Amino acid sequence: MTGFELAYDRMIESALRGVVREALKGVAAKGLPGEHHFYISFRTRHPGVQLSDAQRERFPDEITIVIQNQYWDLKVLADQFEVGLSFAGVPETVVVPFAAITAFNDPAAHFGLQFQLTSDAAPDADQPAAEAEVTATEPGKADDGSNVVALDRFRRK
Repeated sequence: MTGFELAYDRMIESALRGVVREALKGVAAKGLPGEHHFYISFRTRHPGVQLSDAQRERFPDEITIVIQNQYWDLKVLADQFEVGLSFAGVPETVVVPFAAITAFNDPAAHFGLQFQLTSDAAPDADQPAAEAEVTATEPGKADDGSNVVALDRFRRK
């Protein structure tokens, strides 16, 4: 059978983005537990991102939002999430496709995901879509870098 490729790097990226989706779904349903809060960085020019012109002008390439105390109407769909946030006292709804996310961090859990995307264009069949790096530390332990799993070692060279 030809034309079929096991693109493990893309499968892993999709699975890791699923972690972000599931975390947000839980928060949308029940709120943030304890001290948990999220820093989510995303590409502002990615197709499907909805962000005010003022914020896109201020952050032309990437922005980091915080889901902690002042957010509302968090909705999570299969391929994107939307959330109400306030920027300098001005409320707006932000829509972020999961494919636009470059980083996700929950400091209370010492957990982070980093996506190193190669381009804003649709990936071609010969190029892996992204590298992903996962970091997680146990509470109270220093992060010396030994807990980082870099998925690029599984990629074709």
